[in-house]
Order: sequence, then C-alpha cells, then structure tokens
Amino acid sequence: MGGVSDDVPLLDDLMPWSVGGLRLGRDWVAAPDPAALRARWATLTGSEGAERERLFRPSRSRRPDAGAAALPGQRSAATARFADDPGPCPDPVRVLREPFDEQWLLPDQRLIDAARPELWRVRDEHQLFLVETPDPLVTAHLPVGRLGRIRPLHRRPGGAEPNLAPGLLPLLVARHGGPVIPEDVLSWILAAGRPGPRGYEVPLAADPEHWRAGLELGHRLLAVQLRGARGGEPPRLPGGRRPYVRSAVTGRPRELAYEAESETLSLGSGTVSPVPAGAWEYEAQGVRVLPAWFAARTAHRGPDAEGLAALGPAEWPQSWTSELLALVTTLALLAELTPERAAFETGPVLSTEVLRAAGVLPPPAWARRPASVLDHQEEGPGGQFALL
Repeated sequence: MGGVSDDVPLLDDLMPWSVGGLRLGRDWVAAPDPAALRARWATLTGSEGAERERLFRPSRSRRPDAGAAALPGQRSAATARFADDPGPCPDPVRVLREPFDEQWLLPDQRLIDAARPELWRVRDEHQLFLVETPDPLVTAHLPVGRLGRIRPLHRRPGGAEPNLAPGLLPLLVARHGGPVIPEDVLSWILAAGRPGPRGYEVPLAADPEHWRAGLELGHRLLAVQLRGARGGEPPRLPGGRRPYVRSAVTGRPRELAYEAESETLSLGSGTVSPVPAGAWEYEAQGVRVLPAWFAARTAHRGPDAEGLAALGPAEWPQSWTSELLALVTTLALLAELTPERAAFETGPVLSTEVLRAAGVLPPPAWARRPASVLDHQEEGPGGQFALL
C-alpha cells in the first residue's frame, strides 16, 4: 500500500465513539463451556459465609454484599445484593474472550467489575464491534477482557445511526457513486487501515477504481472474521483442503502438537487434518491463536486453576472439536489473505483538507459520546429504577 502521512484520517476520527474493554475482575465469570458457568453459579450460590466470599473473589468494584444495576437487555437479571438473593443463574451469552476465541459469559453486572452498560444497550442482531488491536478485528459478539478499545458500528439498536463521522457516507457516495453503507466503511478499514505514529490510520481512496478494489478485499476479510454470524455463510476452504477429524478427540487431551509435513494437528490421541501451516502459525497481538485457544480450554485443569475457575468439563466436549474446525478454517483463510492485504494500494487519497471542507473532520464532540437509546426504564441496584 502507498505510504501514509499526517494527511490521512485516523480511525479515531472516522469511528468517533469508542468504549474501553470490559473488565471482568474475576476469570470464573467467563468460560469456553456454558455448562461450566452454570456449575460455577450453582457452587457459588450453594456456599455460605466465608466460603462464598472466597469463591466470589471480591474486588473493590464488586463484592457479594453489594448490588448493581441489571445489564441492559438482560431483563431477568437480579439486582438485589448477591449475598441476600443471587436469583436464578442467568443464561450465558456468547462473547469474544481473546482474538478469534469465542467463549461464554455470565451476564450479571454484580459479578463484573466494569461491564460497560453502554455497549450492552446497543448489542443486538444488527450490531458489529470493531476491536482496536494492532490489526483491528470485527466480531458480532460482545468483546470482553483486555482486547483493546471497542468501536460499535452502530450507535443505536436496530442498526440505526452509524458510528461514523457525520458526513462521511454522503461524501463517499458523491466521490464514488452508488450506495455506500456502514459495512462498506468497516470493510475498507480492514483492507486499507494501518498502524501509524499518530494512531491507526485509514487512508480513503479518492478514485472509484481503488475504492471498489478495497471494498472487494475488505468484504472478504469481514466475511471470514464474522464466521457466518449475522446470517452469512460460514467460510469454507476449497474441497480437498477442508480440515476433518481423522481420529476423535477424547478424554482430557493435555497437549496440542503440529506436524508440518502431514499438516496434522494432534490433541492427545485425536487428530485433525489438513491444517495449513498458515493457520498453525497465525498470530494475533503477538500470540499464536491456536495454542492460546487450546490453553483456554485446558486451563481449568492447570496448576494455577483454583476456586470456581477450576470447574470445567471432565472430558473434551464434541462442540469444541467443531469450534476448532471452524477456527482452523478462519485462520487459514486469513493467512491466505494477508499477502493480498499487505500489497493493497489505495492510490490517491482524500486529504484531510478535503474531509474538513466536507465537514467530516473534525467529528463533533457529541459523536464521541454514546447516544441516548433508552426506550424503557432500566432496573438499578436493589430493584430501583436507574436514573439515566
């Protein structure tokens, strides 16, 4: 891609509203297996006194003797003090725990140090979240943990009001012709954005030819990262290259190994192949994804696991093998797209002067704040209605 400079807009200006990552405060509230979360809840609520305190793992933000507001969208969530009335186990929700690692979370604000309610208010079947890692990734699931700042694609539920600098979409339509939707801008960011000394830089093509080429590449990147979410088709490798289970993963596999010559991934006595080298070597935030994914699924049996975090499946669930096959496919396809993305040229770009003249830059202060999205009262601590 062509060089970038101070005359290139930043992601922070093009998607102005961002939220810090969810800070869980205690690892046991998230897990790769939803049944493990229900078992942890049952163990915690069945305990009393000092034992409950120990299992809960209190922090300055969250303690069993304190209440919290219900998380938006989780209408069955209890708000009484946990010590007085834990209530029923909330249904675990799918989240992105680490890059490309989809896990489950107990959606109870009494258990989470910083749950970011403003994100839960706009979390629905239309929403996509851009996670600001060194190479941003997009997910349909709420990102949790230390992933990076989170930029929702939409500021309101129902896919209403894009989280884009006001005037950006009309400018792109005028420059390139045809409709331009928020997902197009998200796709362009994946294809053309690059880290720079001022932050994450997103040069915008000035001519329709380069714009269309970037969109084509970006939409492929987006489709692979979403893995079939939001009604899309799950990505697939061509026939003959699709990974299959050659021998079932059983028992409690303790090691993950890779044999490059046969492209075989081994989990104990179980094997999966073909697994392209690009998938095995794929890194995110400086960590190889597949070994990290496996480590998260055996952590409850590790020497450092204690308390509720030590509760997990006694044997490898079949669902994890299905997730592994999908993950291998995702990483293999992203590895194939990496050289194409690195070589992509934006051509002439829209200068910041042009963007300022069009009223796109700088974005107004209100665009950096969450929108008012409440269509009902939210329940606060102890059942009181929250004042928002």
